[in-house]
Amino acid sequence: MQETKQKEKKSPVIRTMALIGAGLAVILFITLTPWNIFPVEVTEQVTVLAVTEHGCVGESEYGVSVVVPNCSAQIGDTVSATFFVPAMDQNGYYDRIDAKLALLEP
Repeated sequence: MQETKQKEKKSPVIRTMALIGAGLAVILFITLTPWNIFPVEVTEQVTVLAVTEHGCVGESEYGVSVVVPNCSAQIGDTVSATFFVPAMDQNGYYDRIDAKLALLEP
């Protein structure tokens, strides 16, 4: 007689947990939108508020203080400035979220 050994199959717990983990990672990546955090370069005209030894200081429409090096402008002049701001400030992502939340409040 020939003896047959039958292997007992285990449930694929590790494979199932990996699929669930991958699905959660994708959902979190889409939900948290990390691309709104990365800085983007913006160039705009700013009004000079002060002149220092490091250059002219102005404030952008995003509320960011900008230092323009090698600037010979006077206070009140308008100069072009290039600086970095988070993408969410430029694309208005959180403004749209706040508008939607305002509709839900009683």
